[in-house]
Amino acid sequence: MLKKLKSLFIVEDDDSKATGNPKAAQTEKKEFEKQKKTQASIKVDTTPIPKGEGKPDEKFVNRLLEALEEANLEGFDYLEYKQSLQSIDDMNMDEATMFKSSLAMAKTMGATPEKLMSSAQHYINVLQKEEKKFQDALGNQQQKVVAGRQQTIAKMEEGIAAKEAKIEELKAEIIKNKEALDATKKAAENDASKIHLTKTGFYAAYHIVVDQIKADLEKMKKHF
Repeated sequence: MLKKLKSLFIVEDDDSKATGNPKAAQTEKKEFEKQKKTQASIKVDTTPIPKGEGKPDEKFVNRLLEALEEANLEGFDYLEYKQSLQSIDDMNMDEATMFKSSLAMAKTMGATPEKLMSSAQHYINVLQKEEKKFQDALGNQQQKVVAGRQQTIAKMEEGIAAKEAKIEELKAEIIKNKEALDATKKAAENDASKIHLTKTGFYAAYHIVVDQIKADLEKMKKHF
């Protein structure tokens, strides 16, 4: 039954199975690249995606059709009417003729326009319930996975910011230490200069006195 339902609603082609959108295969790669660039800040949005965007996932197609199968009404209803429409689709009839011809056959099976339309609405309601389940599951996924990732990202960003602040603090300390080092070097140079000046003054005096004594000593040796 599931395979029959799929043949009623899904047109398969070589490029992209289980899709009625011929551009889906082309847009899928672009969407993947877009998601790769934004995955660090991705947030799941449970609002419905506009028709014509994205590529249908076969597992979701199967789940929706299973939901229709599980909710299949007794007797000849919209699903059987849909099947009869498909069976005459290749007879080159205009749309109005196709729908009226299928209705005529449906009436022989006990169906009425009201029953067919109400059953079609019934299946829409079934699918909308499945949409609600999906949105709830998507919200839970956001809470458990995406929100958790975002918390991790926030902590990592805080850690990086703290390290960057520490780096700036260390840079300021390095600058301060370099300034202190330069001042100490200059002080050392001044001290060395003063010491050298003191040394020079001492030896200048020393040589004056010593040289005189030495000169006198030589004279004493000569004359004594």
